[in-house]
Amino acid sequence: MLFWIVLAGVLVAALVVLGAVAYGVLGAFGRLGRELEGAERDARPFLDQVQATVDRANQTAVAAADRR
Repeated sequence: MLFWIVLAGVLVAALVVLGAVAYGVLGAFGRLGRELEGAERDARPFLDQVQATVDRANQTAVAAADRR
């Protein structure tokens, strides 16, 4: 009888620990998602500038190729 009580206690403790780990991991994923959104928001103006520069370089290359 004592074995079953101890086993039930161990199972409950294991479930509590697993629940705490799952809560922490899911919370970390949520924080990571928010950090990535913030990083993208911070980098967006730079990426737009880079894309505009690439577009201008392509237009210049096409115009130079047309002149040849």
